Amino acid sequence: MSKPDMTTDLGFVKLKNPVMTASGTFGSGEEYSDFIDISKLGAVVTKGVSDVPWEGNPSPRIAETPSGMLNAIGLENPGVDVFLKRDLPFLKKSGATIGVNVCGHTEDEYVEVVRKLTDEAIAFLEINISCPNVKAGALSFGTDPAEVEKITSLIKNNTDKPVVMKLTPNVTDIKEIAKAAEAGGADGISLINTITGMKINIDKQTFVLANKTGGLSGPAIHPVAVRMVYEASNVVKIPVIGMGGIENWSDAVEMMLAGASAVAVGAANFYNPESTIEIIDGIEQYLDDHGIEKVSDIVGAVH
Repeated sequence: MSKPDMTTDLGFVKLKNPVMTASGTFGSGEEYSDFIDISKLGAVVTKGVSDVPWEGNPSPRIAETPSGMLNAIGLENPGVDVFLKRDLPFLKKSGATIGVNVCGHTEDEYVEVVRKLTDEAIAFLEINISCPNVKAGALSFGTDPAEVEKITSLIKNNTDKPVVMKLTPNVTDIKEIAKAAEAGGADGISLINTITGMKINIDKQTFVLANKTGGLSGPAIHPVAVRMVYEASNVVKIPVIGMGGIENWSDAVEMMLAGASAVAVGAANFYNPESTIEIIDGIEQYLDDHGIEKVSDIVGAVH
């Protein structure tokens, strides 16, 4: 039997394989290029890019938890102009398929970034709608279906690039949010972003994070992510990119069986820089062991 076909067609982009990086865990690619050949990944999704430099939150802003971690980085980044001058040239030269994560506090901030990126050699834009909407009482753009549809439509009207909306899990019904993104014209959705959590130092009787709350990621959230990917993929026709606690190939296969056409690896990159490559190899071996010819055949196979 020949090697399984690992190519992944998301409709708006064809990938070598279904494994990409989760935004915020892989820098802009160069940081990990000493460990792995990033061109072998399905795609490199960058850290969030904003219209102007963001300082992020005060320290401490990372804390370990059982089977996971909390982060309150606050989307610190040097802004889109530095990204275009410094980071994007490296990614182009590397041969990687490029996805750029975009963040903003207002609609105008999102539009400013996507307009600057629309003529660049980028495969797709991933829009982080977990950002606080400063004009709506700092509630996340992604928690209200009407707002999700509105911001998705606005971004689609300001770029020719494929748009993937990254959904927050901090909602009552992920299905309604997924459908709203599709209604707004999204080419795909990615989920889940981190789950809001808190950690308290009982000896000092203080919050461990300066921001008090942070985003929980890592293996602890994987079952929640699988459930939400399953629910979302069953109510939309656009492709779903699944993420949340994927640390090995079996986690990735589970996510794809639930309905994800591709997966993104996040926190695992911090303690195993080669995790993405190991997951690619593991999925291929799984397909071979089960006599499955194409990786696309396992997508949504569990009903």
